Amino acid sequence: MKKISLIDYNMGNLLSVRKAFEFIGADIEVVSTVEDIKNAEALVLPGVGNFGEGMIHLKERGMDVAIKEKIAEGTPFMGICLGMQLLFDRSDEAPDQQGLGIIPGEVLLFDLNPKEYKVPQMGWNNIYPVEGKPLFKEIADESYFYFVHSFYVKPENSEWVAAEAEYGFRYCVAVNKDNVFATQFHPEKSQDNGLKVLQNFVDSL
Repeated sequence: MKKISLIDYNMGNLLSVRKAFEFIGADIEVVSTVEDIKNAEALVLPGVGNFGEGMIHLKERGMDVAIKEKIAEGTPFMGICLGMQLLFDRSDEAPDQQGLGIIPGEVLLFDLNPKEYKVPQMGWNNIYPVEGKPLFKEIADESYFYFVHSFYVKPENSEWVAAEAEYGFRYCVAVNKDNVFATQFHPEKSQDNGLKVLQNFVDSL
């Protein structure tokens, strides 16, 4: 079993993510240096908060370059919530801050009409996995997951979309591009369905 390195860059809910991976029996450690990232067998980037702040924290530590190098080498990678958004080129939340650019595309602010859709979206929503995506093996259509977000991702290539949800319109909630997996929802807060998604990531290593 490959050891999973959970990246600490002062933007993540590390404890709950770590506990969820430990619950399913994964070998996981928290890492906080570029050297740790360079030596990792698999990487997880969690995150809550602001896109601009997240990128600043990564860049100040030199983690942005290290992450891109490891992904280019083929190292399995999973982003969660903000950790997913940071993979994209840019975000409405911080227009002047460039993202990692691993997944070509952008992060957009929900602009919903009618206004009964509150922003941020907080709580449970059902998702629609794309058939054949390994992260959602044995996850049924309309399974519920837990969300907290005001922004959503829009990848340039629809083939990278791994799952969608509806919140006023249909939008992407998970991506898979080669060795990169990511979810907008919080699997660590999504009970059995979330644990299954994490197990599927572990099984793909």
